[in-house]
Amino acid sequence: MGDFQVVDPKGWEYDLHSVYSAYIGHFQTHHIPWYEKSWGHLFSTFEEFLAFSWPVIVVTDARTGKAHIVTRLTSIGAFLKMVKTRFGETLPQAANMVIIQPFETTTRHLRHVSDHATYRKLYNTLPAAVLNATKQRIRNGEPDFIQDIWDKQDKTFMAIDFEWSERNEKSILEWGYAAVRCGPLKSLGVWPPVPDDNYRKGHYIIQEYADKVVNKYCPTYPWHYAFGDSQVILKTKLPQVIQAIISSLASPDIETLSNNLVLVTHGANGDLARLEEMKIKLPHNMFVIDTAVFERSLYNQGLRPLMVDPKTSQERQPGSILSLENLLRSFAMSSQVDSIVLPNVKFHNSGNDAFMCLFALQMLLDPKDVKVPTPKRNNRGNNMLGLGVAIPMTMTPSPPSLMIPQAFFNGYATVGGLPTPNGSIPGQRTSVYDLSSEFGQMRTGSGEGSRRSASKSPGSRLTPGGGSARDSRRLSGFRFGDS
Repeated sequence: MGDFQVVDPKGWEYDLHSVYSAYIGHFQTHHIPWYEKSWGHLFSTFEEFLAFSWPVIVVTDARTGKAHIVTRLTSIGAFLKMVKTRFGETLPQAANMVIIQPFETTTRHLRHVSDHATYRKLYNTLPAAVLNATKQRIRNGEPDFIQDIWDKQDKTFMAIDFEWSERNEKSILEWGYAAVRCGPLKSLGVWPPVPDDNYRKGHYIIQEYADKVVNKYCPTYPWHYAFGDSQVILKTKLPQVIQAIISSLASPDIETLSNNLVLVTHGANGDLARLEEMKIKLPHNMFVIDTAVFERSLYNQGLRPLMVDPKTSQERQPGSILSLENLLRSFAMSSQVDSIVLPNVKFHNSGNDAFMCLFALQMLLDPKDVKVPTPKRNNRGNNMLGLGVAIPMTMTPSPPSLMIPQAFFNGYATVGGLPTPNGSIPGQRTSVYDLSSEFGQMRTGSGEGSRRSASKSPGSRLTPGGGSARDSRRLSGFRFGDS
């Protein structure tokens, strides 16, 4: 194992221990007295079988998620050729060997196993291989894996959101978070979580930029946090606050076990980049869920209602991504509920975005009996600054909520307000929904800035000539009724 060599995992499909097991079973089935053969010592124990010095790599099975120590079919052939050359007897290829489909596509470390001690060391790395593969599957938005960690009801899900300057993406304007600790709720018999009661949340405004830095193409609304009190702090203190909150929710960083904390974002690349720039230490064993990617995977697999672009009357493309606001509005089209009342909150407020991102994840995973959050505060017009203290606010009546009914029209889907037979739109889903009445126009202004329809909204580049630092926030893909 001294020489370091990497190989392409393609073709490495045969579980090494199952090769040995298959031959023992072959001898038993065909009544072969292997123990009387000259080559019988090679099968007396698994350790003797390993003496051939098998080339192996560690991969996980794309179908089961389990980790395996695997070899190639050519190596099995080389072993059988050695038996024929040294002992003059031909052994057939045994049946019932475990054949896996490697999930990994990048090169893997090649090792040669010739004794049980080496095999045991590799075997001890299997849990870490499973964890790494699971992290990647969850980051890729695979529904089964994300559903599994939610159903266990023992993780802490923490949604975060940054708002930053369009001129300099390193200038953070706001940060917000919302978290739900499923383990303690389960122990108390509280399930599903109630956002108003069970979400821990916070919103922080950077003092140096408050009311001074204004984004032109994607305005932010720092004084419109709807679920509590905002705090205004110095920009030098924000990393300390974020690190403390993460540390208060995370479990130890262990190579073989997943962390209790699961990070949730909508458009993960930008938020993770900001955390890295601020030198925030994230546990390596932490899962990251991108709700935009997760929802896209659900739609691609036919697990979400059919969506039609009211501008083109075409079905939403499988690879497209919804903005956070459009994702929330799409819940009105679910066949599991008759209607949903969405809270009338401002997006591009990091506290609101984080809170509603966590709510969107809960709706995607477990929509039954979920209670829609109720806005508690309206910061509009309040520009009082304080250092690290809650902003005093007077209680004002919550703005009217938006009722969005399901788009049923006697078995027809309305496209642009006109009834259209279900059969005219391709798709395997049982119902067809219209987004012109469900989603409408997110913004009605005529200016260029109005083209941004929602938080991290999709679409073409908005800045003249391109190159805006804010572009990393935008998700390309599906746009509802936009030109």
